[in-house]
Amino acid sequence: MTKTILLATTAILFTSGSALAQTTPAPSEAANPPQAAAGQQGVLVFTPDFFADQRPNTALDMVNRIPGFSVQDGDGSRGFEGAVGNILINGARPASKNDAGSSVLGRTLVAQVERIELVRGGAPGIDMQGYSVVVNVITKTQSSREHILTGTAFLFEGGQDAANGSYQFTARDGDRVMGFTLSDGVSVSDSNGVGRVTRTRPDGTVLRDEGYFNDQQGGGQSIRGNYANAFLGGKIDLTARLGQFDYSQWSRQDAPNVLRENGYDEDETNGEVGVVFTHPLRTGLVSETRFIREWNEFDSASVSSTRLGAVTSPEQRFESTGNASETILRSLLRWERSSSMTVEAGGEVAYNMLEVEQAFSVGGVGVPLPSASVKVEETRGEAFGKATWRVRPNLTVEGGLRLEGSTITQSGDANQEKSFFFAKPRVQITWTPRPQNQVRFRFERELGQLDFGDFAASSELEDENVFGGNVDLEPEQRWISEITYERRFLGDGIVSIGYRHDEIIDVIDRLPLPGNLSATGNIGDGTLDQLAVNVVVPLDWTGFSGGQFQFRNTWNKTEVTDPTTGLTRPISQVRPSQPGFTISQDITSWKLNWSVTYLDSLQQISYDPDQTSGFRGHDYLEAFAEYKPTPTLSIRAQVNVWNDFVVERTVFANRTAARPIDYVELRPVDPRTFWQIRVRKTF
Repeated sequence: MTKTILLATTAILFTSGSALAQTTPAPSEAANPPQAAAGQQGVLVFTPDFFADQRPNTALDMVNRIPGFSVQDGDGSRGFEGAVGNILINGARPASKNDAGSSVLGRTLVAQVERIELVRGGAPGIDMQGYSVVVNVITKTQSSREHILTGTAFLFEGGQDAANGSYQFTARDGDRVMGFTLSDGVSVSDSNGVGRVTRTRPDGTVLRDEGYFNDQQGGGQSIRGNYANAFLGGKIDLTARLGQFDYSQWSRQDAPNVLRENGYDEDETNGEVGVVFTHPLRTGLVSETRFIREWNEFDSASVSSTRLGAVTSPEQRFESTGNASETILRSLLRWERSSSMTVEAGGEVAYNMLEVEQAFSVGGVGVPLPSASVKVEETRGEAFGKATWRVRPNLTVEGGLRLEGSTITQSGDANQEKSFFFAKPRVQITWTPRPQNQVRFRFERELGQLDFGDFAASSELEDENVFGGNVDLEPEQRWISEITYERRFLGDGIVSIGYRHDEIIDVIDRLPLPGNLSATGNIGDGTLDQLAVNVVVPLDWTGFSGGQFQFRNTWNKTEVTDPTTGLTRPISQVRPSQPGFTISQDITSWKLNWSVTYLDSLQQISYDPDQTSGFRGHDYLEAFAEYKPTPTLSIRAQVNVWNDFVVERTVFANRTAARPIDYVELRPVDPRTFWQIRVRKTF
């Protein structure tokens, strides 16, 4: 649905044939099932034997096969807390926010993994960072040299083919670990294709009926270096990355005597450095100091032109250039008071900045924009304390409080300064009343991430929209109550049902501005009610050896008062439902794994003062297989097929409370079927 940047992609091919023949038992029968950690029923331990039938190459392959766990690399949001994902390596997170846990595991070979701990609800010594479930991958310290060479091809029917690759090297010698990664990334989309655009009045009058075509291309190159070793009685982890990225997207609408063309181009250079120093002060007391610096420079342009008969309208052009950065210094003390209690306290200071210059012109003549030249800066300080207490082997309580103060300053076309203070408490209780049964409860106040780009003007020229910037943005706040029940069965089967309710203060959505402009801003208070279900059923008992069925869905119901109509509506860009069904199988004797995933439907709508817009799709199919002829070679391929995908807009005639419909635009697209073929060699 949107562009995706892939630097070291895992991709797979679905093959037909008898999936029941020549199989061996599933992991739950053939390998050691996970065991609860000593005295901690909320922690399950997976040894390499558990994954033997899947023949994994890397630690990431292993983690992806843990029942009931989904990798999350974090959203890169403000600061460090909760922004770096749910993967730990040897009890710690990577040195950089952008060196994701999945990336680290992707360059860690299976032979280096001693065990994997699935931590559900918290455990002493583990920093959950706001997640209910995390994995902690414990590696060996033996000396080794590891090379991973990956190449992937993306083949589109009637579209732009692409290819990427990466080379990763890691050397381990006791406490010293060093390595580098060279990556060549590509940008691909599963929703580009050929279709039509129709605009229709409420009375049935057809305003447009035109052919449609869109595509894209792009990618980038990067180099990353990592180093870790003993240092001054502790341990230091260093990482650095430098990269560049370019991206182009274009679309065309045509009919007799009609031609509409739109294009977007972007160039960016970016980099980061990260340092983590961990030092034991005495038995059970450890200090951790972390420094992160990220930056990028960008230049982009959107262009739109229209020809009706012999008349060519003036070209519209929206240009943007600027730079952004984030700097974080964080330090904490972690005291393992006993085997059942850990106390942590510390502080974090951060500086975020976005500086952007923008210009909009029609036929070469400049058009004034609100907040076209903007510099936004945020300085922030946070003090925090938290504790994890294993009250009994089957009961763990985690509690904490973060106190945050920040100042956001805007200069340029508008000058303004605002200061904020927020207290963010958190309580999580994990209860395992019986083996294989667990209940988790969480109550927390979260503070949303402001997108500094919303302070500046922006455009969507293909949809004839230009948005103003908003100098009055404030962070969105959420009071979250969540309860989850989890039941494990048949070795690696799981049923998880979770309910969550959010009371949202200062919802960030679209609001009207003078001059028939709109912007992203705070539109009042709202709510979210969410039901999340995840079911994994091993199928050996049916005779489908090595097989597995999975169903996953999250139902979301949101409410907020629309600032234009005064009526209750959903919050923009929250998908109400996206049910997914998966059938997979490990055929050990064939050295093959395959899987088919089907999404029945998905939808995402945005609500603007002048229109509603979004997409809806049905019958999305993703199928893959992976063949591993040797322990060091894997060949994977994947096919993605859409059956129905429609982009739609309802444009209103005015901004009165009634908002009569001016026209409805539908853009049904037949997305291109695309194949991914990946070869990975480890040595």
